[in-house]
Parts: sequence; structure tokens; C-alpha cells
Amino acid sequence: MILSIESSCDDSSIAVTDILSKKVIYHKKISQELDHSKYGGVVPELAARLHAEALPKILQETKQYFPKLKAIAVTNGPGLAVTLVEGVTMAQALCISLGIPLIAVNHLHGHIYSLFIEKQTYFPQTVLLVSGGHTQVIEARGFDDFEIIAQTMDDSFGESFDKVAKMLGLGYPGGPIVEKYAKDGDMDRFKFTIPLVNSPKIAFSYSGLKNQVRLQIEALGSEKSEQDISDVCASFQKIATAHLIGKLKKIFKTREIKDFSIVGGASANLYLRDKIQKLCFENDAKLHLAKLQYCSDNAVMIGRYALDAFDKNNFIEFDKITSSAKITI
Repeated sequence: MILSIESSCDDSSIAVTDILSKKVIYHKKISQELDHSKYGGVVPELAARLHAEALPKILQETKQYFPKLKAIAVTNGPGLAVTLVEGVTMAQALCISLGIPLIAVNHLHGHIYSLFIEKQTYFPQTVLLVSGGHTQVIEARGFDDFEIIAQTMDDSFGESFDKVAKMLGLGYPGGPIVEKYAKDGDMDRFKFTIPLVNSPKIAFSYSGLKNQVRLQIEALGSEKSEQDISDVCASFQKIATAHLIGKLKKIFKTREIKDFSIVGGASANLYLRDKIQKLCFENDAKLHLAKLQYCSDNAVMIGRYALDAFDKNNFIEFDKITSSAKITI
């Protein structure tokens, strides 16, 4: 078995995966959302302290599997440096005490591998990664053979949802909250403009849209109603998604795509999933989705990547692993 650890942001997660069957034997995640919600976003130092408390508690529940462990896998970036080090330090200690190898996992590779949890790996495919920190389109050709072909120039898709929720005083994380309010809103009430709509550049940008929403919220004033809030959320979600779809259409025109996937925390947005499903249908492409419980950060996706890494003897010396916010795909 392989034990995997995820601590890149505000979710403390450990999983145990069987090497031969690829079955998830154990998985537990402790979220810090309530602790950070009053601040409107993740506070790194607080997140690190909470990881230091939660990870050892979860690890206690996995001791029965220690005799069967063949490797330890851990996220070493990208992410918050102060939280990544909590997982990396635990992984180093386990490798030393158990005498087994260490697998370092790029968090973004883990999201791609969330598609293959308890399944066989299948490449090539084109992947849209949408999360709180990233908006990228990636050509995934094989294990560690990934090329970014488009990405955001500023805010990410998920981050823009968090910021709109914060401006409206709705709490954190913003993605599911904005989506919930949007269901009861009029998406055509506020005429936000689609970013880069006349630009041939295949890239994403959400800072301008975020500013449009900010100005509209200020115009509504402090007496805005529940319906006003729902309408802002619906109008924003419509344009944020339209921006993604518009650029994806350009990519579909320039590449022959047979398999298309969405991964990352924001891929749980059902409105986005529906629009991309239609886009794939129009282009005769098969859409692949991770299970909803594995869209957000979790150790299971880290463990799934580790299965292929183990098969390729892709290990790292435990005293040479580093944790960084800037590890690239």
C-alpha cells in the first residue's frame, strides 16, 4: 500500500491506496473552512497550526496499515509554503522510521490524476484545471508529460468566485456559496462584459470582471436585498463561465481533441460542467470528470499519482525534498 499526505492549503488529508487493485483503503480529510470563513479567505499561519494538529490525529487511524506500506507520497507544491512543510515533514519522518521510499507529488499533477482514482490511467487528453489558485488548459500526454497551452494572466476562475463572495459578505469558500445563490438569481439582470472577448489571445483574465462586480455591488449600496445578491451571483457566474467557454472554443478549433477533462476544486460547479458538456458534444469529444468528492484538494488524488510513480521507481531522497509555492507543472 501507499500512504499519501495532502496539506497544500486548508485541507488536512491522508489516504491509503492499494498498489495492485488501485482501491482506496482509507481516506480522511479535515477541512479548515469554518476557521478561515470569518477572515474571508485562508490565513496561512492559522492553516499551518491547524495542519500540525489535524495531520497527526488522522495518521493515528492509519497505524494498522504501516506493515504493508511500500512508500509514502506527499504534496510538495505548489501551495502555501508554511502548510506544505507540515505534510513534507511528516512524510520524511515516516520514511525514516519505516525504511521506505518517498514520492514527491506536484499538486497539479495530483488534480489530473483525480480522474483516475480506482481506474486505469488513460492518456492523451486535454485538461481544464480550475481551482482557487489556477486556471489552465493542459495537454496531458502521459506520466509527467504535461504542457500548459493556456492559463490565466491574473486571478483564477475559483479565486474570482471567492472574491465575489467576500465582496458580498457571503463567507468562504466562495465557489459553492456563489453557485448556490446563483440558482435563484436572474443571470441577465447585470450586463457584465466578457473579458478578452475581442482578443485573439488564448488566455484567461478575471481581474476586470471582478472589478465590474465590485462597482455593481457598491452601486446597490448597503440596502441590497437577497434577490440583489442572487442576481449578482448569477450574472457573474454566467460571464465568468462564458469567458472560459469562449477561449475553449478557440482551442477546440486549433486542436483535434477527442478526450477532454475538467479537474480542480472549481470543476465541481454544475453550471460550468453543463456548459462544457455541451461544448464537448458540439465538438464530438468525450468529457471526463472526477467524482465530486475528489474535485477539491485531497490525499486520494496524491496517492493515485503515486501509484504510477511507484511503478516507475520515481522516488526522491527524503533529505532532498523541498516544499514550494512555485513548483511548475
